[in-house]
Amino acid sequence: MAKDTTNLLSALETIAGSKVLREKFIAKLIDFDAEVRIPGTDVRETITGPIVDFLFAESEPLARVLEDGTRFEFIYRSKIAREFVMCPQQTPDHVWEPQTTKLLCHLATRASNALIGGAYFGDHAIMIAQRISGACHAFEPNPDQRSMLIRNARINDIDNLTAVDMGLWDNDEASLTLVGYDSFAHPEISQTPSDGSFRTTSIDGYCKQVGVQSLGLLMMDIEGAELRALKGAAGFLGQGREQAPAIVFEVHKHYVDWSNGIENAEIIRLLASHGYQVWAIRDYNSNVDMRNEPVELIPCDKIYLEGPPHGFNMLALKDPSRLDGLAVRYCSNVSPKLLHHRNPALHQPCHSY
Repeated sequence: MAKDTTNLLSALETIAGSKVLREKFIAKLIDFDAEVRIPGTDVRETITGPIVDFLFAESEPLARVLEDGTRFEFIYRSKIAREFVMCPQQTPDHVWEPQTTKLLCHLATRASNALIGGAYFGDHAIMIAQRISGACHAFEPNPDQRSMLIRNARINDIDNLTAVDMGLWDNDEASLTLVGYDSFAHPEISQTPSDGSFRTTSIDGYCKQVGVQSLGLLMMDIEGAELRALKGAAGFLGQGREQAPAIVFEVHKHYVDWSNGIENAEIIRLLASHGYQVWAIRDYNSNVDMRNEPVELIPCDKIYLEGPPHGFNMLALKDPSRLDGLAVRYCSNVSPKLLHHRNPALHQPCHSY
């Protein structure tokens, strides 16, 4: 007999309509996450996360405060928002991707200016801007998320962040449009520019226009446009060991061909041709307390890449001494994806199994 879900939906709507009930219910779901382990099943993605998704309207404004007092306002439209909402710590030390955040904050303290592609509502950009000595140029073509980015800079009294509505590309002449929903949207060339399209700029061209001669940190999460953006940054990539920017960027099997080893992927070969060393960053795509864990890095030719199509962040440096003062552990033959529900020898920090 088919189950009648009417009462279930009514119960969830009652919880969603009360802030107090919702907070208490989510707290119980977070406890469930911590206590239940089903081999091969991501409990957050398949059970608790979808329930929490039902409790929020995507336009609802939300806010959380980090342990250092940084305040973030955001709207519930992505996994980033969900994981921030479901963080078990009352005051976490990051919004999203704990180890990438830790690494970016460290690199920012040693950089002049930063340029960020895919700044979203500022989950990384705000923390970089707080620590950098110069300016933070944050590119976000999504107008709703760019508005949240600007607001988060304002409420945190940040005056060195510039929100840019263009897309990063290898030239200043293209028109792009975002295809897909919110944080999962990827850029495609727009053959017929419309209200939803936006102009592109190269990194070299933009920095020349605004007078940025020194770029210490480049961070990109632009859903497959990373290679085109790096091709438009040849002037900075070609700089010497001490001047060239540290680069943190995302790769994903949907956009990067690593069938012959990721060290042979075009984006890695481009960076290597300019003298960069490249590592994968081991991290959770979530909000997980990692403040006592070193940042784990995997050399390109030692990354475990098996599994369904997935993505992860990478670090490129010409001068590895930029990591001095940061707790780092180098690993081999493990996955960059930290996961609770997969083989811990491959998907947990190296010390924990």
